[in-house]
Amino acid sequence: MAVPERTVLPEHREALAAGLSGRVLELGAGTGAMFPYYDERVELHAVEPDPHMRVRASERAADLDLAVELVDADAESLPYDDGSVDAVVASLVFCTIPDHEAALDEVARVLRPGGEFRFLEHVRGDGAVGRAHDLLAPAWHTVAGGCHLNRDTGELFRRDDRFELLEYETITDGAVPMIRGRMRRLDERGRLRRALDGLPGL
Repeated sequence: MAVPERTVLPEHREALAAGLSGRVLELGAGTGAMFPYYDERVELHAVEPDPHMRVRASERAADLDLAVELVDADAESLPYDDGSVDAVVASLVFCTIPDHEAALDEVARVLRPGGEFRFLEHVRGDGAVGRAHDLLAPAWHTVAGGCHLNRDTGELFRRDDRFELLEYETITDGAVPMIRGRMRRLDERGRLRRALDGLPGL
């Protein structure tokens, strides 16, 4: 990831962190690649289940003099109360989460109504590229730390009625397409209004 981190990813990471404030939770912090992009308005929390990654993330935070609560936890079982987080950030992590649907349930649970879920994820390609991803996926999963090369994470996000989609971009300038976007957590009234708006004749 060294080359993409220097060339392709910085602008997307900047967009993920832009304007964030309050209590922010990062899923799968890895080595802390997102840490340089948060500013002082953020009360940063991060979960990372891999102990070696956590050590590297902790070292990066120390180098940046960044205060972060780094927690040993899985995205499918977040140790945070309902509605206790202002924003959740996921950066190239949903591809490796074993139960990505359960992880999205947890994002919806911990976000306060009106809070944002921001994501940057790689997804299955279309056409011949997608078929190649399907063919390579089993071997890729083995050698790439459990990454699902052909997961359609974008469809999972877009169809979830607990969120309002604010921004969604597909990036196709590489071998593996990526999506970047923002979604707002709806309260019960917002979910009802969205459901009614989708009914014919209303």
